[in-house]
Parts: sequence; C-alpha cells; structure tokens
Amino acid sequence: MWLLIAFIAVPVIEIGLFIQVGGFIGLWPTLLIVILTALAGTYLVRSQGRMALGQVQSSFSDMRDPTEPLVHGAMILFSGVLLLTPGFFTDTMGFALLVPAIRQAAFQAIRARVNIQSFGAANSAQRPQGQPQQGRSDVIDGEFVEIPDDDAPKGSSGWTKH
Repeated sequence: MWLLIAFIAVPVIEIGLFIQVGGFIGLWPTLLIVILTALAGTYLVRSQGRMALGQVQSSFSDMRDPTEPLVHGAMILFSGVLLLTPGFFTDTMGFALLVPAIRQAAFQAIRARVNIQSFGAANSAQRPQGQPQQGRSDVIDGEFVEIPDDDAPKGSSGWTKH
C-alpha cells in the first residue's frame, strides 16, 4: 500500500516542483540545476561508496558484524538512484541519504523494526574434540570411511555394459 502511494505521490510532487521552479527561474536554469545535481550526486555517491566498501572489507577482515556497513552501502546506492532520477524532491532525498548522521538515524529506525538473528562458528571452534555441542539433540558427531566398491568394473563408469 505504501509503495503504491509512493509511486503516485513522488511524480506528482516532482511535477509540481518543476512547474514552480521552472516558472520562477526559467526552463534552462531549471534543466541545468537538474543536470548539475545529477553530476554532483554521482561524484559524492562514488566517493562515499568507496568508503562504505572499505568499511565492509575491514569488518570482514576483522571478523566484525558487517550489517551496519552493508546497510550504509545500500543506502548510498539508493541515494545514487534518487540523485540520477530527474527531480528536486528525489535529489533532496538522495542528498539527505548521503549525510552520515541521517543514514545512522535511518539504520537505527530500521534496526528497531527488524528482528535480527545471527549465528557464528565461535562456539564450535572452542569446543574440545569429541565433546558434543550442548543443547542440541539433533547433532551427531561421527567419523566416516569411504568403502570402495570392489564389484565395479575397472576403467568403466558403470553406466554402460559392453
């Protein structure tokens, strides 16, 4: 429902803003502003995207939770889409998402509404060899040995019999 409202409201807002700004400053300055904001937005998205990618890589190398840098990277990507979309409202939203404090506030709002579950391999690495994992009745520790099939003909795959 909210997506439908957004698909209707955003173009209506953009058309109204184009009419108002175009009537106030003229056609060519309005088009120039749209093109300049797209170029400036592209530059800012590229630079902040590189920083976000570096933060994701460092969180992986430091074995930290990469959730926050990934969400910031997704918001930067979304701001790039907004900035490349012609319009004053979408440009304003796109530039707003490039501000780290606004991204942080959006991340906190998203985090409060989403149930996050995580897992890790730290417990299994700290468990002594041969001890079963506590609290799990469906895990069976065991060893296996592959037994060769002596009846299989040598040099044949077994799919054809000649």
